Amino acid sequence: MDGALPAWFEIGSLVVLTAILIADLLIIFKRPHVPSMKEAALWVGFYALLAVAFGGAIFALGDVEHASQFYAGWLTEYSLSIDNLFVFVIIMSRFAVPKKYQQEVLMVGIIMALVLRGIFIILGAALIENFSWIFYIFGAFLLYTAYHQAFRSHEDEEETEGKLITFLRKRITMSPEFDGAKIRTTHNGKKMFTPMLVVFITIAVTDVIFAFDSIPAIFGITTSPFLVFAANIFALMGLRQLYFLLGGLLDKLEYLKYGIAFILGFIGVKLVLHAMHANELGFINGGQPIEWAPEISTGTSLLVIVASMAVATIASVIKMRSDEATSHTK
Repeated sequence: MDGALPAWFEIGSLVVLTAILIADLLIIFKRPHVPSMKEAALWVGFYALLAVAFGGAIFALGDVEHASQFYAGWLTEYSLSIDNLFVFVIIMSRFAVPKKYQQEVLMVGIIMALVLRGIFIILGAALIENFSWIFYIFGAFLLYTAYHQAFRSHEDEEETEGKLITFLRKRITMSPEFDGAKIRTTHNGKKMFTPMLVVFITIAVTDVIFAFDSIPAIFGITTSPFLVFAANIFALMGLRQLYFLLGGLLDKLEYLKYGIAFILGFIGVKLVLHAMHANELGFINGGQPIEWAPEISTGTSLLVIVASMAVATIASVIKMRSDEATSHTK
């Protein structure tokens, strides 16, 4: 538990947030449907306001530094989760998942992501506690990820997902059609798996890959396991509704990947600088801290993250409108 925040608040928050996720999951399974744009927008807005209020509670019970760390962590995880949505779109379209069951698929994927990220958070916190030099590795990994993010194409992602799906199809006997949200069904008198199983496996693998990116990124903002986990919960909370709200807009936000890449690169640099400032490796500066290495404040990180996403989104919208205007004049 973080000394700046009361233990009752941290424990109570995790219990309440978990209860909200479970309630959301139960509602979906009892009434599967395709949410309207209005419904999706209201839920996304509700979860965003809930995150803002949660940060306000951290400020009131703790201090401005911890509140800033939560906001920066939440926005970073949210931006990375939006990128994750594009892969979900590919998976849904590849398997032609019926729209009314897509909510269930997304919610199961989100629960999987939460469990996996929880494991990664515990491991990451243990590594940081015992090995400060791990920040060098986290930083280098994020810089590599930023480069990959900026120069990959949607076709590359589709090819990667296609290989995974082909691999799974060859090894799992599946029915030709879905049977609701079931993963097992009877086809021609034989028990077999439905395509829903492969959908879940593909999303789980995708979640693992994204956890490798997101957890080092947020540990570059805060080393508090509570804040890391809370930021991840809030980032995943509105993801399902955001999927339906953005819909076909995802592949039109052309410059979004550059904004995300810049954020990852920035945090990568921040992690390396922090590692230098707290250096303990004998072959670097004789095992002594590198005093000239600057520490980037949480406030600066928050401004960079917000500015990066704003610029990327605005540029994408301008490009989209320009392309539409050009197509109308032809």
